Amino acid sequence: MSGHRIDRINEDIKRELSAIFRTLKDPRISSMITVLRVEVTNDLSYATIHVSTIEGEDKTAESVKGLKSAQGYIRRELGSALKLRHVPELRFVSDNSIAYSAEINKILKRLNIPHEENNSDENEEESLGEE
Repeated sequence: MSGHRIDRINEDIKRELSAIFRTLKDPRISSMITVLRVEVTNDLSYATIHVSTIEGEDKTAESVKGLKSAQGYIRRELGSALKLRHVPELRFVSDNSIAYSAEINKILKRLNIPHEENNSDENEEESLGEE
């Protein structure tokens, strides 16, 4: 199967899952859940969905439990939205990259390092003028 087709299916599943997640009413599933990445196997039998929340790793793990319990509903809705002959089995994986990025951003803001845009250009001009 073409790699372009798999990439397109990955993006289609990611888009549709984001819409389906907004309709779920399970209190374990965070309203701030984000689908980071979808990886479908070449034979379309399995799809690994990497999800994260900005609320932290604990809330993401709890949301994954809720998603696993709603897997049948999600898979049915995904099949009707994408009109695939075979809807892959969904595997939800907790990914803490959003919380990790937010923590790095907080640390960088606390450092208060001024950002200079032309610093590299000035250094080049100085080194050329010294020769």
